[in-house]
Amino acid sequence: MLKHSTLEKYDSLKMYEVYDKWPEIALKSFESEQNPINFDKINHIVFAGMGGSGAIGDLFAAILSKTKIHVNVVKGYHLPKTVDPNSLVITISVSGNTKETISVLDSAFNLGSKIIAFSSGGEMEEYCKKNKIEHRRIPQNHSPRASFTSFLYSILKVLHSTLEIKQEDILESIAEMKKMQKKINSRNLTEKNPALNLAKWIDNVPIIYYPFGLESATIRFKNSLQENTKLHVMTEDVIEACHNGIVSWERKSSIQPILIEGQNDHIKTKERWIILKEFFKKRNIEYKEIKSINGSILTKLVNLIYLLDYASIYLAVLNKIDPSPVKSIDFIKERLEKQN
Repeated sequence: MLKHSTLEKYDSLKMYEVYDKWPEIALKSFESEQNPINFDKINHIVFAGMGGSGAIGDLFAAILSKTKIHVNVVKGYHLPKTVDPNSLVITISVSGNTKETISVLDSAFNLGSKIIAFSSGGEMEEYCKKNKIEHRRIPQNHSPRASFTSFLYSILKVLHSTLEIKQEDILESIAEMKKMQKKINSRNLTEKNPALNLAKWIDNVPIIYYPFGLESATIRFKNSLQENTKLHVMTEDVIEACHNGIVSWERKSSIQPILIEGQNDHIKTKERWIILKEFFKKRNIEYKEIKSINGSILTKLVNLIYLLDYASIYLAVLNKIDPSPVKSIDFIKERLEKQN
């Protein structure tokens, strides 16, 4: 069993301590003094961000997928051609220095669209001050990926009216995080910790199957495994996989399937899960099931992300890897700085 001393030894910057406080950070962020703002007559919303910041856009896109608002998530330099003055562009950069997102911010400004930016400062804040663009400063906690809840719930505080997200859903998601916290935090390194159990199970390259509505949690899990454990990861939509990816299992493989299932998956998706599990069992392929909790889509996604992110930290430590450093990303950023 994982010991707390081992966690301290390998998690040099104590990322786990931030995750232990995620529910408290979420509540503090939602109850902060950030002034809410309401944008009227919006028919198109674009979320722009990379990495951990982009994961927040993915989550909002999932929440808004059943509304009449057209939503895009931009992870790169280019805005959709459909952006116009009735579009709202929401740029998110925890560091405030993400080149791609600042480029999108500049494009949105030149197009005359409605804009609000969120960062911990940096070039994004400077650009917004210079051009009189609405900007909200949010403190970074440890790293962009660990700052997920502080940014998410600060944005919810500012924009929940514009995004038509109910306050009771927001408070429900935090209350459920509090319950999840007791199960997965670093003071419960026992066999009853589901995040630790998942981490102990992963000993090869995982492939994560997911339903459409939970794609954002899956992408976040992939990113966290890559950054924290330095592991190759694959993801596939469960319905699409049944038309192509499933054939790969006709050959013997050491890849590990993880099934991310929703409590309220569509009836046809539930049928597909049953068939896929039958397929795996017939071929003696071991798989792991992770099921969402009950609640709003916000509650489901946030709590899945909490559980899966913590699993990635535990997996890193079990493999004697420090989850915090991301030397390869630093290399890319350094080269980009030299080219500019």
